[in-house]
Amino acid sequence: MTAQRRILVVEDDPGIAELLVDYLRHDGYFATRLADGQLALSEIRYAAPDLLILDLMLPGLDGVSLCKAVREFSDLPILMLTARVHELDRLLGLNSGADDYVCKPFSPREVMARVQALLRRAEGRVSQTPRPWQVDDAGLRIAWHGQWLALTPLEFRMFRQLLSQPGRVFSRAQLLESGHAETRDVGDRAIDTHIKNLRRKLQAVRGDGDCIASVYGVGYRFDIPGGG
Repeated sequence: MTAQRRILVVEDDPGIAELLVDYLRHDGYFATRLADGQLALSEIRYAAPDLLILDLMLPGLDGVSLCKAVREFSDLPILMLTARVHELDRLLGLNSGADDYVCKPFSPREVMARVQALLRRAEGRVSQTPRPWQVDDAGLRIAWHGQWLALTPLEFRMFRQLLSQPGRVFSRAQLLESGHAETRDVGDRAIDTHIKNLRRKLQAVRGDGDCIASVYGVGYRFDIPGGG
């Protein structure tokens, strides 16, 4: 099964943002938009998209700062938009970690072509390690090796958080926050119980429930089975 590619557009000009989202959706992507850099960073930490389209000038956190912050924990493809035409400004964006850039005004079809090229390049980086999971955010469900898991809403959000950044250690507090209101009265021991349930459900499908690793004194980490 093939998951729909998720693309986040971070642009404070509503006209440009809506135009890009419309084109992306027309091309079959699941596209959303935000207008604030700080909000975008929080969203990416919670559920990293497959690709980020990022304006250079943003409120809350500018594009260069946001790009650098994302690069501290993710290598997701980043396409930067800039109204600046000087070479120094373009180099600033690329040096901050962006994979490509487009100058405004731009052709939407050119942006779509660059999006496709960046996604193909990203596929090449992971082609030897196909992901054994699929996330259905709308349905609050996750498939493991092609089989939908019977997850509680809290288990879904916790597992979604771990899957968003394989190899990263999440503290119990961060996993609690991923559950939002559902975790209002949940403690550390309950988190451990939910992780144990998650492992059991993964184990029942393929026998690789140990991919959720415990990090003593800190929290938990998801490791892609097979060392990917």
